[in-house]
Amino acid sequence: MKHLDAHFLTQQAVRDFFRSLGFQDVLVPPAVENPGMETHLHPFQLYSARDKKTLPYYLHTSPEFHCKKLLSLGYEKFFSLNYCFRDEPATEHHRFQFLMLEWYRKGASYFDLMDDTENLVHFSLNALSQKNIDICPLISKTKSQRASVAELFQEFLKIDILQFTEAQDLQNWIHSEQKNLALSPPDKNEAWSYDDLFFLLFLNLIEPKLKNFPHLYVYDYPAPLAALSSLKPSDPRVCQRFELYLKGVEVANCFQEEIKLAVIKERFDQQGILKKSIYHYELPEPAVFYHTMEKGLPASSGIALGFERLVMAISPSSQGFWS
Repeated sequence: MKHLDAHFLTQQAVRDFFRSLGFQDVLVPPAVENPGMETHLHPFQLYSARDKKTLPYYLHTSPEFHCKKLLSLGYEKFFSLNYCFRDEPATEHHRFQFLMLEWYRKGASYFDLMDDTENLVHFSLNALSQKNIDICPLISKTKSQRASVAELFQEFLKIDILQFTEAQDLQNWIHSEQKNLALSPPDKNEAWSYDDLFFLLFLNLIEPKLKNFPHLYVYDYPAPLAALSSLKPSDPRVCQRFELYLKGVEVANCFQEEIKLAVIKERFDQQGILKKSIYHYELPEPAVFYHTMEKGLPASSGIALGFERLVMAISPSSQGFWS
């Protein structure tokens, strides 16, 4: 029962936290025409058992597109605690359906949302503690830390990752300096993408070390990893985003939003080409999202946080909730 208590009490803590700050609690539709742009995220497409046919709708992998529609309609700060769906193998930290917490602030920077996230973690810890639910002492008693991606690469690999702006240069360095990673040629003589090479290094050589940092914010990713975030005006080699790691597990991903439609379309096209070349399928154009962008997205920041991952990190009692 305690694992359920931790889960439900943290849900309530999340709602109490955001309502105390004047955020509106929203729910958005899970069936969408386009479930998201990320190359390596795979959606579930809806099927009509009655009509025996596949429908032109998918379960969303994130409520992001509908949340941005709310921003375009004038909503200034709101949160959504909603189920999302991704077609991926089940592991300790991945399930095909899971609770995603997203929140958005008009006019906010990604560092503003970093402050939100830190305050939310401590608010949730306090809420569980007051109900006599076990909490993680590593997170509750250790001060949070912040580090840029460039700082982590310098510390653990002794390189300036921001000097590698092209995938081929990064690939050459890996062949020369990281032979143990056994970088094999991609299929059909296609070039490795920057994303592939970056995460080959990050996931194998850096992320395993992050378990030594109980409460860590990693920010300013290289520009090729911008996705829907904006580039940093003072240093366009990086994008304005961060990720939260709790005990070495990535829990949240934040963007200071890109608001130029032309930039978004170009990135969607690039991601679509990669998805088709790697996984041999393509998704429809996100026409509704493009319409949102045409209406005008205000300067804002948004974040997606894996709710179950948060609960598992802050409360030992929650272990085994998914099993």
